[in-house]
Amino acid sequence: MRHSQNPDRNMCDSTALPFFINGEVIKGFGRGSKELGIPTANFPLEVVNKLPDSITTGIYYGWAQVDDSSVYKMVMSVGWNPYYKNKEKSMETHIIHKFETDFYGKNLKVALVGYIRPELNFASMDDLINTIHNDIKQAEIQLEKPEQAEIAKNDFFKPNC
Repeated sequence: MRHSQNPDRNMCDSTALPFFINGEVIKGFGRGSKELGIPTANFPLEVVNKLPDSITTGIYYGWAQVDDSSVYKMVMSVGWNPYYKNKEKSMETHIIHKFETDFYGKNLKVALVGYIRPELNFASMDDLINTIHNDIKQAEIQLEKPEQAEIAKNDFFKPNC
């Protein structure tokens, strides 16, 4: 069974998107790669705390860049991850690209472009993993749209921006 963590705040204010943010990649809980098989890059708490109220908890899609790499599609979880009962809000970015090494300490730039769904709780880890894979598929579809793809070319992703 799945349910919304915060049912009165299920929708992101779409006028807040796209939303651009960057910060240093830090070590997270170690669950993304190890438990879920879905690696994530995590922002420090001081970046998470800078999110405006218009960016509600939930799953977003958009674009990501590590240092001055190419810009890749991504999905991001913003919230408390109810399945794991996190005590602190987090921003966990899954970049839809295979990286050969970790990039802790590198600068991560992301553009939140669209909102997929509110954060949910899950009855099992399999339900969680299947839903994340569906989120990734949804992100890939949405980011193929010309108006979404255009955001990957934003000056925000240029070196030294």
